[in-house]
Amino acid sequence: MKNEFVLAFNEVLEEKGLPKDIIVKALESAMVSAYRRAVNASNAQQVEAKIDLETGKVTVLADKEVVEQAQDPRTEVSLVEARHYNAMIEIGQMVMVESTPKDFGRVAAQTARQVIQQRIRDAERQAQLSFYDKQINEIVSGVIQAANAQGLTVALEMRAEGTMPRKEMIPGERFHVHDRLRALLSEVKDSPRGPQIILSRTHRNFLRRLLENEVPEIYHGIVEIRSIAREPGQRAKVAVYATQQGIDPVGACVGIRGVRIQAIVRELHDEKIDVIEWNADHALYIAKALSPARVLGVYLNEKNVGGKTATVVVPEDQLSLAIGRDGQNARLAAKLTGWRIDIKSLPEAASDIIARLQGDPNLTQLADLEKTNIELMQDCLARKAENRPLTPEEYDKMAAFVDRIEKRSSAKHAPEKKIEDSEHQAIRNSIPEAAFLQNLTDSDLSERLVSTLQENGFSTVGEVILQMKLDADQINRLQGVGPRAMQDINELIEQTLAAHPLIVEMPAAPEAAVIEKDIPADLDHPVSVDRAAQAKFEGLSVVSTEELKSEEGKPEPITAEMSADIIGQATLDAASVQPEAVLEDEAEPRFAEILSQHPEIVSDVTSSEEEESEADKKKKGKKKKGHHVEIEYDPEVDRTFVKKKHKRGDDGIDW
Repeated sequence: MKNEFVLAFNEVLEEKGLPKDIIVKALESAMVSAYRRAVNASNAQQVEAKIDLETGKVTVLADKEVVEQAQDPRTEVSLVEARHYNAMIEIGQMVMVESTPKDFGRVAAQTARQVIQQRIRDAERQAQLSFYDKQINEIVSGVIQAANAQGLTVALEMRAEGTMPRKEMIPGERFHVHDRLRALLSEVKDSPRGPQIILSRTHRNFLRRLLENEVPEIYHGIVEIRSIAREPGQRAKVAVYATQQGIDPVGACVGIRGVRIQAIVRELHDEKIDVIEWNADHALYIAKALSPARVLGVYLNEKNVGGKTATVVVPEDQLSLAIGRDGQNARLAAKLTGWRIDIKSLPEAASDIIARLQGDPNLTQLADLEKTNIELMQDCLARKAENRPLTPEEYDKMAAFVDRIEKRSSAKHAPEKKIEDSEHQAIRNSIPEAAFLQNLTDSDLSERLVSTLQENGFSTVGEVILQMKLDADQINRLQGVGPRAMQDINELIEQTLAAHPLIVEMPAAPEAAVIEKDIPADLDHPVSVDRAAQAKFEGLSVVSTEELKSEEGKPEPITAEMSADIIGQATLDAASVQPEAVLEDEAEPRFAEILSQHPEIVSDVTSSEEEESEADKKKKGKKKKGHHVEIEYDPEVDRTFVKKKHKRGDDGIDW
């Protein structure tokens, strides 16, 4: 039959859901505290407690000094008793001796009860903290325990409690006690009263996780969510992108007859969700972000003082739809794309362009070219002001006029933009590529700062580093970014650059340029050198045939020794910097060509050369750079002849 201690121990394990070793350590620590309190032992004394889980017996060991006769049993032990534990112990040494009090029963249990409870609570809190710390930015489910003006209290797994403040609840939602809800675990804080778990249903990552649960293509990475802009309970915009060809990202998110998106809409208290396709072209992306409004043109200006601005021109009947109720549609599109959006109707845009053409001296030439069109547009605008109708053709001409002037104005800045793009690319190359693959949500920045950066178009750490190097003031001007946030961003940049040092790839060394110097064509092969050898070769005094002639027009003889020294030195220099294979490959064709063109130069070639073995040819080819040549000038034909000298063993020299 099991001991009552064992039954109680197992009950605690099952109730608390904690590991066995944690409960054992808590019990042992409680026994040590009970012993110190029972015998009034010092905290400096080493005391250990051991519990037998089979019988429930507690044994306490205390570190005591070995003396001849013990005076204080709390800190001293006699030599005779000490040798029961260690036969080699001597006086003055320390030994662990069993010191369990005789009445260490009910009194010890009462003393240790509070300590045990405290240790178990601490172990529970630590287990909860480590468990939920891994669940940040994930959806958790729980049951509402209490609802008040401050928010909700939700019972979660592992006997933990989560808190959902009122600002994290979707406006218009009503919950009751014992209702089950799903929420995003946004933050976990450690406090003396246990882990403080903050839940949220208004965070945009809640919508992201819901899409991942409902759309398998997003979960498996076939479709990516590039950006989310959300006003909880009212409207949200999601930009998606397909990583594989042939996949419709918008259709995958919406589902057949909208079943997938409708499930998310019901979960978010009938929040309207617009799913658009992300595009690398900012103009097309902004035009789609303003859906369902129809856009005539988008004109980008990255040099605006207030940040990069997009001027969007829409038909007059689409203006209210593009702006949305209380500016909601334009506001969400700006958050989604990271651009400031200035929406204008077609007549308003035409009026602004005319005023700019007439008032800007830099656009005088363009105004002269468009003089006739300006008069036509002024007439149309005057009739429009008088509430007189315009024909569709006139609206088309007005749209073409606005588009033409806006594009020409932006084209004037093309050279400056090209210079800026080159500088931008140079700074981009100085940032490790791994930084552009690291998402901001995976960084150490706070959730609020990450949300601010993502709302302004920054999704990766590399983009933040690039903007900080280009213009740090643009990030500093963002709403909610102060000195502390800039310090956190700078620390993140330092950590990222230290973790991913930039590897600079050295350009490949150019191959040695093969150059044929201006040497006599009768040589058996040209000299092949690289640039260094060329410099050496150019330092030699190679004399041409024309320079051999004297001032009277008579040729001056040149000795064979002088010519051999000159050409031989050049050949040695070239061979020293070129592989031997190049000399072997080029020697035979050149020499054969000379024989075919000038049979009178060399008339006697022994046939024994054809009978040489292949091994002898290779062995001989390696020594070609030691060949000798002799140059001879013939005044009758005004030609210089070159003869190659071969050694044939010890029989002498054969020419």
